[in-house]
Amino acid sequence: MHALDGLRGRIERRRIPLVALATYLVALLAWVALVERWLPMPGTGAGADMRMVDPGAPEAMALANGLSGMGLYLLMWGVMMVAMMYPATVPLFRLYDGTLKRATKRERVTRLGAFVGTYTVVWALTGIVPLAVNRVVPLAALANENGSVLLGGSLLVLSAYQLSSYKRHCLDYCRSPLGFLADHYRPGVRGAIRLSGRFSGFCLGCCWALMGLVVVVGSMNLLWMAGVTVVVSLERAVSWGDRLATATGLVAGLVGAGLVVTSLLAPLG
Repeated sequence: MHALDGLRGRIERRRIPLVALATYLVALLAWVALVERWLPMPGTGAGADMRMVDPGAPEAMALANGLSGMGLYLLMWGVMMVAMMYPATVPLFRLYDGTLKRATKRERVTRLGAFVGTYTVVWALTGIVPLAVNRVVPLAALANENGSVLLGGSLLVLSAYQLSSYKRHCLDYCRSPLGFLADHYRPGVRGAIRLSGRFSGFCLGCCWALMGLVVVVGSMNLLWMAGVTVVVSLERAVSWGDRLATATGLVAGLVGAGLVVTSLLAPLG
């Protein structure tokens, strides 16, 4: 206990925010869990002969195993979202924690837990969307038959959204958490939940197309996950984040159009 108190004191003297350190540590543990495959996934039924990194494979396995499979998928998805989104959200968590300096220790822990917990639950529940889509349109079969067209079309959707005014609107809030808190702050635990839920909505609005691309290329494709994580974090953290969003949209559009055109012309060659 004394050693822990001493470490906490050294951290505070160096002005290293405990909330930031804890958030980065949780994100790191989530990445380790994904890389080392600590999370259980159903491996029987439809999709059992596919690799986990293949497009639609985790979703096919989950749907083939009923409620238990879908529950495990949502657990996996939630850990993915922690790994990908927590690093980009550290500034908001820090600022919200800063508003609780005058609260008692119990109130601070409760309200901060409600704030971070709401954000985590919202992102975890977005995993229902790829499951629902795969129930109607099996991505695995579509990727096997028309993989280039599927990827190209997804990149075109990403391009259109990255260049849209609504993306800019949501990104502005994500890039300015202080302004968001000033506009929407509410006291108490309910206020923390409402505030976090509202920010989660803007966060989803900012990132849904990028997350959709991750699903299309393979929900467990760690390289794509890492790439999207870097883009999401830089869009929010650096002064040229808005220009990065535009550049990402332009590149996605060019590559997507190239893939679609090449695929359509291939039978004519």
